[in-house]
Order: sequence, then structure tokens, then C-alpha cells
Amino acid sequence: MHGYAYAAATIAAFFCITHFFHRRLSCRHPLLTDYPILGMLPQLLFNLSRVHDFLTEILKVGTGDFTGPWFTNMNYLITIDPINVHHILSKSFHNYVKGPHFRDIFQAFGDGIFTVDSEPWKYNRDLFHSLFKHKSFEVFLEKTIHNKVRNSLLPVLDYLHQQGCVVDLQDVFNRFTFDNICSIVLGNDPSCLSIDFPEVAIEKAFNQAEESIFYRHVVPRCVWKLQKWLQIGQEKKMTEACKTLDQFIHACIASKREDLSMYKENEKGEAHVDFLTSLMREEAHEDKFLRDAVFNLFVAGRDTITSALTWFFWLVATNPLAEAKILQEMKDKFGTNIEKSSLGVLNVEEVKKLVYLHGAICESLRLFPPIPFERKQAIEADMLPSGHGVDPGTTMLFFMYAMGRLEEIWGEDCLEFKPERWISQKGGIVYVPSYKFIAFNAGPRTCLGKDLSFIQIKMVAAFILSNYRVQVVEGFVATPSLSIVLLMKDGLKVKITKREH
Repeated sequence: MHGYAYAAATIAAFFCITHFFHRRLSCRHPLLTDYPILGMLPQLLFNLSRVHDFLTEILKVGTGDFTGPWFTNMNYLITIDPINVHHILSKSFHNYVKGPHFRDIFQAFGDGIFTVDSEPWKYNRDLFHSLFKHKSFEVFLEKTIHNKVRNSLLPVLDYLHQQGCVVDLQDVFNRFTFDNICSIVLGNDPSCLSIDFPEVAIEKAFNQAEESIFYRHVVPRCVWKLQKWLQIGQEKKMTEACKTLDQFIHACIASKREDLSMYKENEKGEAHVDFLTSLMREEAHEDKFLRDAVFNLFVAGRDTITSALTWFFWLVATNPLAEAKILQEMKDKFGTNIEKSSLGVLNVEEVKKLVYLHGAICESLRLFPPIPFERKQAIEADMLPSGHGVDPGTTMLFFMYAMGRLEEIWGEDCLEFKPERWISQKGGIVYVPSYKFIAFNAGPRTCLGKDLSFIQIKMVAAFILSNYRVQVVEGFVATPSLSIVLLMKDGLKVKITKREH
């Protein structure tokens, strides 16, 4: 027996040593120390609370390997090199796909536009593009935002001013964008934004699902799969969140089908309708397709806008010179008209004239992109422009957050909030290629809602800044959350005061 045990131990030791040296040879450009058995995961977990800045520091090399614990297949080639990003997202687009592992991690998204590849992705994109590009959709968007600002945001901000209390501005934006996206996608406003700040289960479920998806990125697949099977920890929360989301979305779809069957003739002549109604009229889609489309649009149109607004107002509130320039631009363009017309809510054409505001928003998105990282999987072997080899099946990660802090792109002042970097000497917007300014992705998968996002952010930002002063409470520290969407971990604590004109 002792002989068998000794032989087994010898074989195991030989196997481990061989595997160790194989990893060392295959990991040609290590980003961190590769510990036996545990790989580079311990350092990542140790720095998890500041993971975005930690990865920014170690990725100064541009491109490198991350290897997880042995036999977990948690190995990535990570890059922030703009030329590599351009190659992956544009030039060799068809060789880099989301892939089955991505769909497994992002299971809650179903077979929506963010998770599918090839023909299903092209079908989704063409369909959404045809609906988004209708002039009537932009008109509907503008009308929805105007109504939400007048009927909800204005009363809430006035109430907060009168009370003089500290409020989580991120929560205000969360509620605003949730009501907005419900109106735009479903044609139904749940009135989540009101002075009593009601708790909305569906809104919390979206946040929980996104946190759980982030968790799946930083632990081995076998761990979260086991938790899912046992229904414990983050995976139990994920299951409960998805159940809440599915019940909500399917109830909305059923209600919409009933409405369309009852009022089909009356609604034909409407100039603009919500996205779900437009989608149902386009052709007969199954409930599964509609569910996945709605879920993907909710994440795209709610959380990303919330993130953009939150970080923008934090940056503006802590940079009074930039705030003064935004206010001066609005005064120069519109004078007192912004105060007298539509309660200070500018329309689409008006906000397009605000160049400095546009630059300030771009600068905010550069430093705090709503989606901080992206992943792709290689189909065939490839060689990146940087000289790094890519094997078939390699998972590529690139970090938008770190790219926004890259000196080679943005200069030595890359950590400064400087809207002027986006404005040309002639007073126009400076064009930066999407593979460098990657807040809206790049290549064929560039965000379809980019222009609509800018419109929403500008309309809300112009209204709040022209009517109220946002003051960050003393001692508040803005910390990025651990989620697939870059929100603030503890919200944005501020005081709201009426601006005197």
C-alpha cells in the first residue's frame, strides 16, 4: 500500500511540476505574480475594493496575461493598447465574438443584442437601428424627458431644496432613468421618482443582477456554478433577482399584447409609440425574444445613463470653474429664455448647441465609462499589432476605465477633468476615434443609442445646472462600485439648493 501511495504521490508531484512550468512558458507576458495552484487570483482579490484603479496601474504595460487558479480556465489576455482594441473590435471583428462563456456569465441577458453573435446579432441590430433612427422616436424621447422633468424631477428637487437635507443624487438619477426607460420601452411610467422615494423591487433586482454578473468575473466558474446549483451566496441573489425581473417583463408583454389586440385600430395613427409596441408591430415576435430585447434595453438605457449623470455631476460639483463655464455657455446661447421657457428644459436642437457641456460630458465618460470593461473570445489564432500572439479560444479583456487614464492617448494631464480637451480652436467638438474614446464601444458593435444618450444627459444636466446648485457633502469619497456598470458604491451624497438668477 505504501508503494502505491508513494507512486501516486510521485505522479501527482510530477504532473503538478509539469503543469506549473507549462503555465510559466505559456504565460509570456504576466501582469502579476503567478502563484502555484492559485495563479494570479490572490492579488486581484486582495485589491478587489479598488479593482479599477489597481488594474489601471498594472496595465501600464499595455497588454499582458492574467492566469487564474489551476484548471479553472480563468485565463485572459488583457489589453488597453488602442491599436489592439481597434484590431479586435474593427479590423478583425469576425474573429472576436462574445462566445458561449460570455453568454453563460451574462445569462440574465438571454439572447439579446449584447450577448449574441453572427446572424442573430445582425438581425437584432438591424431591427433596433430601424426603430431608433425614426425621427418620431427622437420626438417621443424628447417629449418623455420633458414630462418626466416637469412632473417628477422638478418637484423632487424643489422638495429637497426646501428640506435642506442630504440626498443620494445617484438614487434620484436611478429613479429618473428607471421611470424614463419604462416609459420609452414599455409605455408605462411606474412613478419611481417621487418625494416619498418608494422602494421598487424591480429596480433593486436590476442592480443585484449586475453585481452578481460582476462576481462571476472574479471567481472561478466552478465556484459560482456550484453556488448556483446549491442556491447560496451571490447566485441565490441572482436567481431571485432574475425571477423578479422576468415576472415584471412578462407581465408587461402580456399587458401590451392585450392592449394592442383591443385598440389596434385606434393606435395605428399615432405618430410615436413606445419601443415594445413598435417591436410588436414590426412582426410577430415570441415572448422570449421580446423579454430579452426589453432586458437588454433596460440595462443600456437605464444604468448607463444613471452612471453617466452621477459621475458628471460629481466632477462638475468638485470643479467649480467647469461649472461656471457651462452656466456661462447656456447664458450666452439662450440668455434668460432657458428660465422662462419650458421650466428650463431645453429641447433636442437647443442642447445640440451646447459645445462646452458636450465636452464636459465626454470628459466625464472618458474618466468614468459606464461600462468599465469588455470581453471577447478569439475563434482562430491571431497576432495582435502589439506582437502578442492569440490562441484559438483565448478570452480577451480590455478595460475602458484604464484606457481613459492612458497618458499615450490623453497626455500627462490624463487624470484631470478638463472639458477643454474636447473643444477645438474654432469652437467645435474635437473628434477622437472610438477605439481611443471607447465609452460607446467601437467598430460594428458601436452603441446604437449613442446620440440618444447624449440628448438625455444634456437635457437633464442643463435643466439641473440652470436651476439648482449641487454641493457634495464634506468628507464624501466617490468610490466605484463592483458591478458591470460603473456606479458609485455608496451613492452620491449632496445637498440641493435653488440657484438664484
